[in-house]
Amino acid sequence: MPDTSHTQSQLPRQVADAYVDALVDLDPVEGTYLGVRASHSKLPDLSPAGIEAVAGLARETLARLDEAERAPGAAADVERRCARLLRERLTAELAVHDAEEPLRAVTNLGSPVHHVRDVFTITPTDTDEDWAAVAERLRAVPTAFGGYRERLELGLSRKLHAGPRPTATFVEQLTEWAGQERGWFEEFAAAGPEALRAELTQAAQAADSATVGLRDWMRDVYTPAIEGSPDVVGRERYARWSRYYTGADLDLDEAYAYGWSEFHRLLAEMRGEAEKILPGAATPWVALAHLDEHGRHIEGVDEVRKWLQGVMDEAIDALDGTHFDLAERVRRVESRIAPPGGAAAPYYTAPSVDFARPGRTWLPTMGATRFPVYDLLSTWYHEGVPGHHLQLAQWVHVAQDLSRYQATLGCVSANAEGWALYAERLMDELGFLTDAETRLGYLDAQMMRAARVIVDIGMHLELEIPADSPFHPGERWTPDLAQEFFGAHSSRPAEFVESELTRYLSIPGQAIGYKLGERAWLLGRANAQAAHGDSFDAKAWHMAALSQGSLGLDDLVDELSAL
Repeated sequence: MPDTSHTQSQLPRQVADAYVDALVDLDPVEGTYLGVRASHSKLPDLSPAGIEAVAGLARETLARLDEAERAPGAAADVERRCARLLRERLTAELAVHDAEEPLRAVTNLGSPVHHVRDVFTITPTDTDEDWAAVAERLRAVPTAFGGYRERLELGLSRKLHAGPRPTATFVEQLTEWAGQERGWFEEFAAAGPEALRAELTQAAQAADSATVGLRDWMRDVYTPAIEGSPDVVGRERYARWSRYYTGADLDLDEAYAYGWSEFHRLLAEMRGEAEKILPGAATPWVALAHLDEHGRHIEGVDEVRKWLQGVMDEAIDALDGTHFDLAERVRRVESRIAPPGGAAAPYYTAPSVDFARPGRTWLPTMGATRFPVYDLLSTWYHEGVPGHHLQLAQWVHVAQDLSRYQATLGCVSANAEGWALYAERLMDELGFLTDAETRLGYLDAQMMRAARVIVDIGMHLELEIPADSPFHPGERWTPDLAQEFFGAHSSRPAEFVESELTRYLSIPGQAIGYKLGERAWLLGRANAQAAHGDSFDAKAWHMAALSQGSLGLDDLVDELSAL
């Protein structure tokens, strides 16, 4: 008799969590992030067959969701929100899949190959048994990389490929991973126990060899085949990707205009703070360059890691009980230094579902040993506390009240990035940025996110630069103009700016989610404040907002407004 239990009386949350279980079987990288021990020795099938299997699961799940939404109890808020997210996410993912976008998956950040490498940094390595699983996972790297190459080969045959600039950067990254005397995987495996030394070394060398092979193919075959192709994606592809990253059907021209309005607002505020630091400075970025030399700094890589840990610990102590109510396990977060060879931007990894692996922030040093404070404080409010960590760790903490899907795999980028940018603004509102130096750094970070909206939409849609712009008014955006604009309106070094532009070119629609997501969070709070009047309780609202799981921006504003 066939098993029909999954179609009988299931509610949306059950369908969502069954999807998580099935996806973890297909993608053990996701399993490791969730803390599923059985996943730690495996890697996903990155070939066309592998990505088709994931799409097939999404289609099956949507069919099950149709029935679940008709079941008694499906109208309850917890079920309704889960169904709303699951349908929106799987529909957006299938739109990307059906347009064969995975056949173009070359980027300097977050490609399937990056996921393979990065998962080793969070795979448990506490025991010999853990390291034996690492060895098995290392042995799977050549097959995984081979599947990825098969995917790109199919893309080439169908004239579906990445742009030259992301490809060139990816080749450079693979070259760095390949190393000189030994590669990244062998370096990683060198920390393993002596009892498994030979096994780990052999597996790591095979993984490094696969890295070299992929690099050579990307350099010698893929790169010449795409020479002269555009890096920008155009309005149709951009709309598809922006839906995927924001969970909203955006008016892209309105969003572009909003980016410019934020640019002008922030520029005026930055000028005021810059005048306090360096009177008469021609631009705020002249004042920031002055701070690079003469402002407060942290000397040393381990010292900056410890300092960042202190920033988060102090924020937790100050905010818990006043603006948030945090569970003890949510209070734990670790500061780490990112492994070399990745993108330049800091990032966060969420805790495992059992909190055995805590939430972690990661700082890419890019070879630096001296770190300006102005550039880090608001960034760690964003990446750590009260930013990504409080939201994503809270989702995991309340996963049993929601669904594991809402707390983990269903994360909408613009929701999470919007909260993190809202968190930076919240710390400014609460008075944590007490001097012109740190406040100018915060405004510079905000300006970077406004500039992202401008250049990401502008260059991919090749829009006109407005007449009131201080930069090339009336011209149409190109990647070169975007890099020049971004560099002129950011304190970041040239290599960071270049890395950022490559990221925007290869992950269209993701970078706009920060500012548009922040706008959604601010609108939801304003609507809730208006509804409650003097009885509005910010702490209660924050905890309710953080405990409802992920939603796309269209749905997020509705739900936040009703809290």
